[in-house]
Amino acid sequence: MATAVGTAVRARVAVAALFFVNGFLFANVVPRYPDIKADLDLSNTALGTAIAAMPLGALCVGLLASPLIKRFGSARSAVATMALAGVNLVFIGVSPGFVLLCVALFLAGGLDAITDVSMNAHGMRVQRLYGRSILNAFHGLWSVGAVLGGFCGAGAAQAEIDLAWHLAAVGAVTVAAALVTLRFLLPGAEDAEREPREQEPEGADAGGRRALGAHVVRLLAVLGLLAAAAAVVEDSGASWGSVYLRDELMTNAFVGGLAFASLQGMQTVGRLLGDRVVHRIGDRATARLGGVLVLIGMGTALLWPSVPSTVVGFGLAGLGIATLIPAAFHAADEIPGLWPGAGITVTAFLLRIGFLLSPPLVGVIADAESIRAGLLVVPLAGLVILLTSGILEGRRPPAAPGGTTTGAGAD
Repeated sequence: MATAVGTAVRARVAVAALFFVNGFLFANVVPRYPDIKADLDLSNTALGTAIAAMPLGALCVGLLASPLIKRFGSARSAVATMALAGVNLVFIGVSPGFVLLCVALFLAGGLDAITDVSMNAHGMRVQRLYGRSILNAFHGLWSVGAVLGGFCGAGAAQAEIDLAWHLAAVGAVTVAAALVTLRFLLPGAEDAEREPREQEPEGADAGGRRALGAHVVRLLAVLGLLAAAAAVVEDSGASWGSVYLRDELMTNAFVGGLAFASLQGMQTVGRLLGDRVVHRIGDRATARLGGVLVLIGMGTALLWPSVPSTVVGFGLAGLGIATLIPAAFHAADEIPGLWPGAGITVTAFLLRIGFLLSPPLVGVIADAESIRAGLLVVPLAGLVILLTSGILEGRRPPAAPGGTTTGAGAD
């Protein structure tokens, strides 16, 4: 028993480290977007198009996640792609022009897509060992990493540290951290922690798969739309928050990074508290409340623009979307009869459509009108969240006493 508990705890810490480093990695790049734009003499549309190469790479490569997990396991898939993403960060820093920047961001998106699905799939394995929700906490640590990465990037920008050296250092840390976690992740089959009835649902074939009926397709489509709306909100803060503050509200480089840091900071708070909130009121009510926060927070900030209202508005938006992607991934992973990681892979693929469409859409509107007008996509995304949140679970029944995991560690 002690060995099993120790294995669960070590795996939980290792998955938490993967989420943290994954958040920290690319968040260092976001506050440097204005520097990249200036160094390469890019227009708003060109910058938005380059940024869109990242979700395009995720869309093109992301569907390989489930086959890779099936072949190599979620642990090795997550570690390998995260290490490669750290190496690729160097190429973002040294890109001499628009085309090579797009290539580097395309690779970043593709590698991140596989890392994302793999570490979430492994997090689900650890969650099953614990017998209770811990997934929001993992995503909370991702947000902690993103906040620290955002501040690190903003500080590097303010100090005028060379972009290539800055990103090379972050990449080296990423590679080292990813390799260290591998020995502590769970071994064995991806379905090892599932109950037997979960592994072989009624109507499944000999391999445990079930045909994708219309109901399953509808579930995945709505879950993908919900996650995509959250992605639009998150991407708007990441891709355009600093540019909006610096170019239209005339702030310095450090203050420009506060939009992203505020969004990620409040998202972190929401995720670290998310497991408890979801336990009390359910994923559905939590999502609806989040949609209201996005709609009101950013709607107000754009109606009455100022630096404080913008920072607060992005913060409320981050709080609103805090539990949405974990909730969508959990719901997709619980659809019976799919290959390990398949539900998460499809949902992640669909959510990245939001990441793909958001940057160029905001960029085109910004060139035609203003970045402020382009950011209206954020309150619109809040409305979509309200309309699609009914797909999620209501309040969950209390967990059965005497579960296998109460000794595995308490939150």
